[in-house]
Amino acid sequence: MNTLTLQDIPSLKAAVEWAEEKQVALGHFNVSDSTQVHAIVEAAMELNVPIVLGTSGGERNFIGVKTIAAIVKSLQAEHNYPIFLNADHTYSYEGVVEAIDAGYDSVIYDSTKDGHDKNLENTKKCVEYARNCGREVLVEAEMGNIGQSSSMWDEAPAAVGDDVLTDPAMLKRFVEETGVDLIAPAVGNLHGMSKDGRNPELNIERIKELRETGGVPMVLHGGSGISDEDFKEAIKAGMSTVHINTEIRLAYHAGIRDFIAENPDAIAPYKFESKGKEDMKQVVLKRLRLFNRMD
Repeated sequence: MNTLTLQDIPSLKAAVEWAEEKQVALGHFNVSDSTQVHAIVEAAMELNVPIVLGTSGGERNFIGVKTIAAIVKSLQAEHNYPIFLNADHTYSYEGVVEAIDAGYDSVIYDSTKDGHDKNLENTKKCVEYARNCGREVLVEAEMGNIGQSSSMWDEAPAAVGDDVLTDPAMLKRFVEETGVDLIAPAVGNLHGMSKDGRNPELNIERIKELRETGGVPMVLHGGSGISDEDFKEAIKAGMSTVHINTEIRLAYHAGIRDFIAENPDAIAPYKFESKGKEDMKQVVLKRLRLFNRMD
């Protein structure tokens, strides 16, 4: 097997096309420090698949918008490997502009809480900025209610069910009027993760209908806690990218916690972070194998 290079997959758009052609899904994993970056990139390179790193607004504020962009571009150049960076869940036009200007490969503008009309208006404005920034930047929008917090919950929030799923006709109009490159719909998915490890089931038929009607690649948010079978069926039905965050946060936290419990006098960050990194990497490997039909 030849190692992937940037020549094979030179852009995030090319990576999405690669995934759709192979009927697999790109893995999108959130980061907030360089240790997590290395865990995810190492896993991707070990399996020889392209990778997308994401930072939410809070994560960007912590690590630095320009800092994480520089880290990713440096690794991309060092390894000549398809590593891409996405500005996850950005709630303002100014935040979108900041990420694009910093060098992000894609941005998610999330204005769902403002209602459909405002979401459409603001998303269109973000698309216009991306198209005129002088390079290729993908813009993703969200439609429907899938929550906003990557946290643990005791039971599924009330806003789950067929009545909150993304409507295919509305999605089609939204895509046509905004020109977005990617869409994140509500198909039974939720941000965060149930404490018992089981999230609500996905509506696979709705995924198929939305992909056919919308005409653009789709992104599955709230991947933590979704069953392996639902992942497989969702990818077959049209999901070309899958977001994982809560699940890898838990692994990172558990690794550090366990190391400190066993080594209470250890104070060197690289030592306890290494255990968190390894535990996180194993989760990423597991998910990438699943998303790329290697299981």
